Amino acid sequence: MWLRPGLSPRDRSLVTVTALIAGGNTEQLEFHLPHAVKNGVTPDELVELITHLAFYAGWPKAMSALTVAKRLLAADHQEHRP
Repeated sequence: MWLRPGLSPRDRSLVTVTALIAGGNTEQLEFHLPHAVKNGVTPDELVELITHLAFYAGWPKAMSALTVAKRLLAADHQEHRP
């Protein structure tokens, strides 16, 4: 699925993260948020995506996703510090 030519891996990551948040499947974000960053989505873009979804998927889902994102992105930031 991820190798099909119709969408870039970056775009597939954006769609996947959006679908997971909208569906309330925050446990799956543990894998897909870091994967999205590896596919070229910036941490700032992920935060913006989550903020945008708050209005469409609901505040509780967005806040749950933001909690996971903050933890994962902070851990990733710590790993890449000199």
